[in-house]
Amino acid sequence: MSREYSKDEEAGHPVDNFNQFDADTSSDAASIIIGKQRDQEKGHKIQYRTCSWQKTAALIFSEYICLAILSFPWSYSVLGLVPGVILTLAVAASVQYTSLILWRFCLKHPELQNVCDIGQMLFGGSKWAYNATAVMFILNNVFIQALHCLVGAKLLNTLSNGAECTIVFSAIAAILCFFVTLPRTLSQLSILGSFSAVTMGIAVLLAIIFSGVQSHPAGYIAGEAPLVTAWPVKGTTFVTAMGAFLNITYTFVGQITLPSFIAEMKEPKDFPKALWAVTICEIILFTLCGAIMYHFVGNQYITAPAFGSLQPTFKKIAFSFAIPTIVYLGSLYSSVSARFIFFRIFANSHHRYSNTFTAWSTWTGIIAITWIFAFIIAEVIPFFSDMLSLMSSLFDGWFGFIFWGMAYLTLYPGERKWKGFWRSSETVLNYSLIVIGLFILIAGTYVSIQQIIDDYRANLVGVAFSCANNGL
Repeated sequence: MSREYSKDEEAGHPVDNFNQFDADTSSDAASIIIGKQRDQEKGHKIQYRTCSWQKTAALIFSEYICLAILSFPWSYSVLGLVPGVILTLAVAASVQYTSLILWRFCLKHPELQNVCDIGQMLFGGSKWAYNATAVMFILNNVFIQALHCLVGAKLLNTLSNGAECTIVFSAIAAILCFFVTLPRTLSQLSILGSFSAVTMGIAVLLAIIFSGVQSHPAGYIAGEAPLVTAWPVKGTTFVTAMGAFLNITYTFVGQITLPSFIAEMKEPKDFPKALWAVTICEIILFTLCGAIMYHFVGNQYITAPAFGSLQPTFKKIAFSFAIPTIVYLGSLYSSVSARFIFFRIFANSHHRYSNTFTAWSTWTGIIAITWIFAFIIAEVIPFFSDMLSLMSSLFDGWFGFIFWGMAYLTLYPGERKWKGFWRSSETVLNYSLIVIGLFILIAGTYVSIQQIIDDYRANLVGVAFSCANNGL
């Protein structure tokens, strides 16, 4: 199939009439668009389609190799070792598959720049769908930024034994992240991403080793040896078990940024290389961290993150290696949000590719606004961790499962989706992914709201803008 492409499509800018694309668009046509995107950037000071698959792997590594890994021991303590490992493998497989569907969709439609463009296409070119996806996209990213303000304060409080007001530490984290966000291309950030992933890997490795060599876990009660179970302990509630499952799911689900990464790849067809490399490492690291630390710490003494289960000296040593990840990962989400807004403002302007004062002042201003909002959100919401779980429930069902089941059905419309046994089987699988996404959306939202209610009843909810020490 051949057709004429508008200047906006050739440049990679979003177009209003998404209905003109279909699953029959040839790979040759997609290659033409990608080639013209690269040609248009030639001669400009700033070029975006410059990421190799190795740099893309570094970006994905830095997104997934994060502090959330240290919550796997807690999830295993709730679910039991056997169900915990099985769910880890199942969620990893589903995220790997949906990410490959996402890649196939982006490869078919290289004019798409981010998940908002995909949302518009999946819902028939609706501007309402684009705007709704954009709101979820920005909120998701800003809340993750806010989390890194809080985690940064938690780390500084832990290392300094609460030497300063938590609000000050949170502000320091936001300011550091602001400066790291300033580079305008993901290729530049990928260098920092590699360093972030390595140091976080060291932090996890040290936490595993220290959990085994320490005399006993933090908070140890004499005579009460760590309890390790293969299955959930009697009395485990649905809310607690669902929370542990969602914790595993949220750590793996990160597809919301992948379209933005693919849009800056020099050769998008190489994306699976990066994806497979990251997924294999994820499965090994997440499972070993969860299983080994749970084995040594047990049900009674486990915390999330598991650094809190270590003796003070061990805790500070291991936690300190997480500093680059805390700063970098918040910056990555800010950069993706800023890029989305920046590209909308300068969709057809030379400022998009230039080092002009207008371009840099706008870019810097957008980044500053995202971090100001992130800091305020982190300090204003007294039940922030529960609110983050609620936001994740509302968004990750869409961005982790539903969108990509719909993307598959868009790639194979009508009778094509039922052509042959294997195609029919894959179609059933994708309908199942949509159902799983809806389950996470509904059940996850229920669990998160119930947790907020329970925390209020137990007087565990703090106050806004508190100086109280939140260290481990």
